[in-house]
Amino acid sequence: MATVVNSSYGTLPDGTDIQAFTLKSRTGITARIMTRGATLLELHTPDRTGQLADITLGYDTLEGWLRPGNPYMGCIVGRYANRIAGGKFILDGRPYSLALNSGPCTLHGGLKGFDKAVWQAQEVPAADGVAVRFTHVSPDGDEGYPGRLEVQVIYTLTESNELRLDYEARTDKPTVLNLTNHTYWNLRGEGTVLDHRLQLNASRFTAVDNHSLPTGELVSVAGTPWDFLRPATLGSRMAQVGATPTGYDHNYVIDGGGGTQPVRTARVEEPVTGRVLEWLTTEPAVQLYTGNYLDGTEPGKGGRRYVQHSGFCLETQHYPDSPNRPAFPSTVLRPGEVYRQTTIHRFSTLA
Repeated sequence: MATVVNSSYGTLPDGTDIQAFTLKSRTGITARIMTRGATLLELHTPDRTGQLADITLGYDTLEGWLRPGNPYMGCIVGRYANRIAGGKFILDGRPYSLALNSGPCTLHGGLKGFDKAVWQAQEVPAADGVAVRFTHVSPDGDEGYPGRLEVQVIYTLTESNELRLDYEARTDKPTVLNLTNHTYWNLRGEGTVLDHRLQLNASRFTAVDNHSLPTGELVSVAGTPWDFLRPATLGSRMAQVGATPTGYDHNYVIDGGGGTQPVRTARVEEPVTGRVLEWLTTEPAVQLYTGNYLDGTEPGKGGRRYVQHSGFCLETQHYPDSPNRPAFPSTVLRPGEVYRQTTIHRFSTLA
């Protein structure tokens, strides 16, 4: 039967106990999430022969996740996922300043974003499967953002072989908000992801400058190496992107995205194991990142060295720098409104 088991995962330097919740479905899929950063620690799925493997990147112990070099593996990032130019924005005529933690940008919430927060967690009923709710309160002025923000993310492992994330947030002052999960996936469980085959339901992407900030232009993928409307391996045209370091780190505009119901977003197939992972989301966009900055210096699970392109991310989200781009879909949340987002990860295998 489906189960949830709660156990201690370690202790922070200040003595705070970190809990890990292990969710197991009747079909054998297992997810493990810890309270620091509401972080997905492990996700075990079967290959075409039924052999289980962890298909996420990460670390064996809490100490690994606490290292300064941890590139947001598995965590919930916020208040604002992706980049805000100059660490500044104006809301209702009032300027706000944020910490610059990635060149001339604020990235993934700042110096101490939601990935470093200790969330509260408890098992909750689920109509299909098992679920744990993670909650966090971000005080007014946290990392420079206005408003006291109450956030919850419910991780549900369904009997339909899905990992579902349902987000909600409320604020007492106007603020900006953009949440996502930053798991690095490798459907083989080891090696690089260059032979993973991606299909992405996105006809356009947001053009960026040399700081990965959007120029404001939405560019058609037709005839470019950014075109994944038809399935293609991640490595097949990567060198043509012209990025340094080599790889994808681009925000795609989901065709038909941004509504109240999740739409088909992406499908990734791994040819050796036959594993398939599909994304559905209510968000208007998704960031494709191919682990370009992984350099093998930090030991990962089982002592593996995560070299460049050892994993990929598909971060369902709003567009980067939306607070400074009025033409982009709004990320403003006001008192009395409820931020909602749903992202579904659907697991299967090739015949």
